[in-house]
Amino acid sequence: MAAAVIVAVVVGGGVLLLVRRLFPRQKAAQLLRYPADMMRGKTVIVTGANCGIGKALAGELLKLRARVIMACRDQRSAEEAAKDIQRLAGPEQGELVVKHLDLASLGSVRTFCEEILQEESRIDVLINNAGLYQCPYSKTEDGFEMQLGVNHLGHFLLTHLLLDRLKTSAPSRIVVVSSKLYKYGHINFDDLNSESKYDKAFCYSQSKLANLLFTLELARKLEGTGVTVNALTPGIVRTSLGRHVQIPLLAKPLFHLASLIFFKSPLEGAQTPLYLACSPEVEGVSGKCFANCKEEELMDKATDDQAAEKLWDLSSAMVGLAN
Repeated sequence: MAAAVIVAVVVGGGVLLLVRRLFPRQKAAQLLRYPADMMRGKTVIVTGANCGIGKALAGELLKLRARVIMACRDQRSAEEAAKDIQRLAGPEQGELVVKHLDLASLGSVRTFCEEILQEESRIDVLINNAGLYQCPYSKTEDGFEMQLGVNHLGHFLLTHLLLDRLKTSAPSRIVVVSSKLYKYGHINFDDLNSESKYDKAFCYSQSKLANLLFTLELARKLEGTGVTVNALTPGIVRTSLGRHVQIPLLAKPLFHLASLIFFKSPLEGAQTPLYLACSPEVEGVSGKCFANCKEEELMDKATDDQAAEKLWDLSSAMVGLAN
């Protein structure tokens, strides 16, 4: 027993030191305050809205009287989350709709978009929030490496299929959730699907860099349409995104404590996507990346026009879009 305690202290202390080094204590995010009916009459689609940042974001949009469409893979989880969101939003709130969307299936993406275009006369904001983080190797229904397929390709097709409705609803906005971990990846054009080698950390970083290059190229293509697109990096947030990360059993309690101290809450993490979805300060701004509601300077590899265009063409072919 004594040995186990000593090991726990040593391992836990190491974890705390590592967390403090990697994730310095973040200043508590200032929660945004907007007029209660700011989003009345607006329809907002949020992918992955059943948990984490997406759930908190859906709740804030509902309070602003938006019609919020929760696009989620797990229907039961989404319906339970919807009840929580409505309960917390108070008596004066917008409308909440739960729709099935599995970004690991291009067929599901197409079905979702067909239903949205039949049922919704306008789309004011599309928030590409859902994502996977460092999951074990697997492939999507269409044969794509899972992180690339869900984080990038599924959202790529989703956005493309909804673009015409976004254009007719202009001024409208697209918000893309990326990650600061893009810094540790590059686009492996020779093996984008990681057929020859799978490194889960690299594949996540690659998919988040793909989000930024997608934002860059889409902004260029949307010039003059009244549709803007911006990306964001939310920081380190206490969500279930890291469920695939292996933490030693004895260190888990200390890691949980560290997350309470150093990580943002889901509501704090939702502030920047809420800002990009609602704020008049970013009206007409496009092709940028934000962190903590301020424009963020990106590394050169995330602003490479040639790489963005090349990735766009390759992604279009992979999801079966015509030129």
